[in-house]
Amino acid sequence: MSMRTLPLVFINLGGEMLYILDQRLQALNTSEDNSEKVMNGIVGAMFSKDFMDELLKPQQLYSHRTLKTVLTRIAHASIMRLNPASMDRLYELVVMAFKYQIFLCPRPKDLLLITYNHIDTIRELVKDTPVVVNQVGETHRKIIEVYSSLSEGEFQLLRQTLLIFFQDMHVRVSLFLKIQVQNPNGRFALSTSGPVPHGIDVPGLIRTFDGKGREVRRSEFPSGGSYSSSVREGCFELHGDRVIRLGTDMYTVNHPEETHTPKHTFVKTDITPNLLAKEELNLLARLMGSMKAEKEPKAETGFWINLFTTDQEEEEAGASGLAEEPLFEVIHIQAMQDEQVTTELARIAGQFAEEEPPGNLNSSKGDDLLAMMDDL
Repeated sequence: MSMRTLPLVFINLGGEMLYILDQRLQALNTSEDNSEKVMNGIVGAMFSKDFMDELLKPQQLYSHRTLKTVLTRIAHASIMRLNPASMDRLYELVVMAFKYQIFLCPRPKDLLLITYNHIDTIRELVKDTPVVVNQVGETHRKIIEVYSSLSEGEFQLLRQTLLIFFQDMHVRVSLFLKIQVQNPNGRFALSTSGPVPHGIDVPGLIRTFDGKGREVRRSEFPSGGSYSSSVREGCFELHGDRVIRLGTDMYTVNHPEETHTPKHTFVKTDITPNLLAKEELNLLARLMGSMKAEKEPKAETGFWINLFTTDQEEEEAGASGLAEEPLFEVIHIQAMQDEQVTTELARIAGQFAEEEPPGNLNSSKGDDLLAMMDDL
């Protein structure tokens, strides 16, 4: 498993989340001022220095539950709020979008180009706020510094880690179904045509060489598809033509239904029991702890948006989610200031503290969860 996967997952999922939120804000005729505040708030929290420094440390990729919790915290860093049903829907959409991009990625190394497309578009969304633009640019430089030295084998391991992470996600998305790149069972239908990866020959030709390395014969065979040569390699620098379009905004105001998933979608994720292991809680505490609460616009009047067509559909989705039979035991941690919840959190944190080997300098990190919850 690659230890460099988490930053790419977060940036790409965060980018897709911003695309969808931007589309919904336009569809709901949200004022330009409020839309700008939402984008600046979310992007500012995503690309804060402390947060990115923590993400860029070598570490394993954690569960979907943890990533969704972090993205929820990021989405609520602005004046906008999403209810749980909309956040669940949003996470499904961004995961399937990024999964499709990984499937179509010509080479493992081109995962960086997908990431850079997301960063370029995010930079454009906040172009009128220089402070936030500088945050995005600084993160982009760090990504280039960290990943430019990886070998082809390391990129292949990174791609394999991503495919394993997303392999159980088969959510049907209206946009993918409409353009017939997804089957009704939620699995993608990949095309056997298009440009080949940069540096690769178009399939269909067999060349035979003699013992001295001289070509003596050529023959052709049906490749089973309509392939073409790649135009050129995309730019891996801070600015430039990425060539591939994967990672750009695929949503438009002309297709608001494209940010919807069909009703009665059942997603089976985290099929193994997840008891919120200490290391995962530590990650959550460190990531969320790095988002400074004082930077949030508390004095602003917030507003709610949803990813459903009507409020009734939103309520039905929330009710159906509560009615579903859980696939495994779930520990619910609520950030409510009452005696019962505080006692339960203290008990859980105490169990973690008892399991910590003596002499470990990081023994207090498990308790950071309580401080993090108090800040929410």
